[in-house]
Amino acid sequence: MKKLIECVPNFSEGRDRNVIRQITDAIQSVDGVSLLDVDPGASTNRTVVTFVGDPDATVEAAFRGIRKAAELIDMRKHKGAHPRMGATDVCPFIPVSDVSWEEAIKCANRLGKRVGEELKIPVYLYETAARDKSRANLAVIRAGEYEGFFEKIKQPEWKPDFGPALFNEKSGATVIGVRDFLIAYNVNLNTKSFRRANSVAFDVREQGRVKTEDGRASGKPVLDANGEPVRIPGMLKHVKGIGWFVKEYGIAQVSMNLTNIEETPLHVAFDACVESAAKRGLRVTGSEIVGMVPKKSLVEAGRYFLRKQRWSEGVSEEELMDIAIRSMGLGELKHFDTNEKVIELKIESAKPKPSLAKLNVREFCNETLSDSPTPGGGSVAALMGALGASLGGMVANLSAGKRGWDDQLEYFSDWAVKAQQLKDELLSLVDEDTAAFNKVMEAFGLPKNSPEEKAARTAAIQEATKHAAEAPLKVMKTAAKSYQLLAEMAEQGNPASISDVGVGTLATRACIEGAAMNVRINLGQLKDEKFKAMLAKEIQKISAESETHFKSINEVVEGKLS
Repeated sequence: MKKLIECVPNFSEGRDRNVIRQITDAIQSVDGVSLLDVDPGASTNRTVVTFVGDPDATVEAAFRGIRKAAELIDMRKHKGAHPRMGATDVCPFIPVSDVSWEEAIKCANRLGKRVGEELKIPVYLYETAARDKSRANLAVIRAGEYEGFFEKIKQPEWKPDFGPALFNEKSGATVIGVRDFLIAYNVNLNTKSFRRANSVAFDVREQGRVKTEDGRASGKPVLDANGEPVRIPGMLKHVKGIGWFVKEYGIAQVSMNLTNIEETPLHVAFDACVESAAKRGLRVTGSEIVGMVPKKSLVEAGRYFLRKQRWSEGVSEEELMDIAIRSMGLGELKHFDTNEKVIELKIESAKPKPSLAKLNVREFCNETLSDSPTPGGGSVAALMGALGASLGGMVANLSAGKRGWDDQLEYFSDWAVKAQQLKDELLSLVDEDTAAFNKVMEAFGLPKNSPEEKAARTAAIQEATKHAAEAPLKVMKTAAKSYQLLAEMAEQGNPASISDVGVGTLATRACIEGAAMNVRINLGQLKDEKFKAMLAKEIQKISAESETHFKSINEVVEGKLS
């Protein structure tokens, strides 16, 4: 999956559309960032902005937004219903896909450092990024708000994590951190009774319900030694929930907020509601996601339901999402459009990029056959590698579903999942190789009228050519990982599919040798002898290892064929 991190800065301006537009324009000025939502509130005098991108782009966009807010918003004049302490009041990062908590925390620290040093705004880190856990809670940091911070910041325990220990009168202070992605999720029940839906909600939510002396909801509460009601905890951590009746749909729902989808994923919340409803004579008929969802939530749910079905998980991301949607009934109330509901797909559909990997077979061949130099040998080599991995994965899936091999399901399913990952990596390299070649062509098109322009053009050509050599080297390294998959399938896979293993092995070898040729032709254009020698040594090593693996697997294939 592509690295994506979400950022949701809250700016202390919700009335002046011109100011809000200038802030969002500053955010959008960064390449690689997609603005998903702008939600201004007049009474709160606050705007919540949601955007996503790769970590570097998102940090840069957040900085530009905070800088523009500091320029345009004067906190000395600010009034609003929402608690606040700065022009940019809070700026959380939320990992979406392929971004670890550690990487997200680094983003918060990088942004905080720049805001403190360059804008002279005091910065506090909160939630997962907090250095001082006693002030990890946003409400604790914000206590006293803008007006109270002039004195608060003078206290030693309130020295900022970044920036001056002096309150910025115009811009206030800013809180930056890392928090979980929150999914608003409703589960549909075959009842109109909000009380029965509430019972299910109390069963599943973390807070549970108040314990009563007779066990009935209307009974007398049991109190602890401090006189506080004793609670019976619910089934799920990090889940808030309540039951309600939705007139629009004519059904009752369990309405939940999933505040930590790593520990309590979407599918776990769904199944908990199914279990509770069944105990109460109810049935879950479907569910709905309010707002957007990260792709990984649906992919993980798809794998979960395939495991429950005792079937291989080694299918495409598209199929996994479809299984998740059908299994949880996400389309029961209204059509579930993945291009609108899944963050990553929403970004792709908003800014579609031409992709060779998304052409059909005939279109790809026609494009290759045309008089355009792209796609060339490097992209075709990557495609052959993807086909080699796909054949290995096909054998794994066929073996996982073979009658009488039930005890080996997990083994073959794991290999099929790895095959899917390799296939996706190599397909992305189909486009990367062509993009690298296009950069070389762009460099050759630079002006060369003056000595300075000629020098800049030469440097650009050399840099682009280095990248053009590295792209097929990456193809070689990625494709080489397929040999382990193919070797396992040759030895352990369904013997009826041994010829498919053989073709997959040939395709992988052809990919590696073809990519090596593309590395070599680019090396011939370079002047950096050290770089050339290093890459030449790498391709020689990978090619030699490839030949050894090929011969070993091919020997098994030929032996089983004869």
